[in-house]
Amino acid sequence: MTDPLDRIAAALERLAPEPAPVPDFAAADAFLWHAAPDRLEPVTEVSRVDLALLRGIDRARDTLLANTMQFAQGAAANNALLWGARGMGKSSLVKAVHAEVRGRGLALKLVELAREDLPSVGRLLNFLRTAPEARFILFCDDLSFSHDDQHYKSLKAVLDGGIAGRPANVIFYATSNRRHLMPRDMIENERSTAINPSEAVEEKVSLSDRFGLWLGFHPCDQDEYLAMIEGYCAAHGLAIDAEVLRAEAVEWYRTRGSRSGRVAWQFFTDLAGRHGLAV
Repeated sequence: MTDPLDRIAAALERLAPEPAPVPDFAAADAFLWHAAPDRLEPVTEVSRVDLALLRGIDRARDTLLANTMQFAQGAAANNALLWGARGMGKSSLVKAVHAEVRGRGLALKLVELAREDLPSVGRLLNFLRTAPEARFILFCDDLSFSHDDQHYKSLKAVLDGGIAGRPANVIFYATSNRRHLMPRDMIENERSTAINPSEAVEEKVSLSDRFGLWLGFHPCDQDEYLAMIEGYCAAHGLAIDAEVLRAEAVEWYRTRGSRSGRVAWQFFTDLAGRHGLAV
């Protein structure tokens, strides 16, 4: 007679999903991670701008590039949190640095992970661990957490790695508008209502402390904004009178109510379109 436990185990095995295929890491330089079912989707052409076109973020650019070069060469390097003003090139910098490092002859892969897929990050790390000959930037864009969001606990698996440790061939870069990844009012609320305020806040605020690099991005001034647009014009061969360019660019950001790298690119897209250029 068959043991009931054996029957249960056999039934569970039949219900279990098929193991995900081992990804072909030679298929591309960048991948998108999808969960349920787990898979890495190759990205043959990454949407990005040249590193030289990112203006007004020189310190962050140089620091992140140096850190990434160290990692790609097999030396020690830190996880990085790029935080601050929206539209100032945080995600663009990560993608541009990846391209720059590869352009210097170093093998480096970029894997983008969506915030909502953080609970599956342990399985993703196991995939990447199987390819010790490759090195990976694990990238999560626009990362933040609300008061009832438990995904931040999954992120600790990336930053700390648990018993197994983070794979030596993986580094984690994230962008966020928030320095501590949590809303300020949420932090203050927990501080004021908890029995032990310092402990209540510590668990969540300490998450950002696990990043070795904090790179701050701040709103650009008018000169930096105009320099971005001039750089785009030069890169795409668009010749236009300097005074006309300045007047139109200033009017554009005033109608938007803000200056940023994103606003500069949106103005240039409009300008290029009016001059019959594709960008």
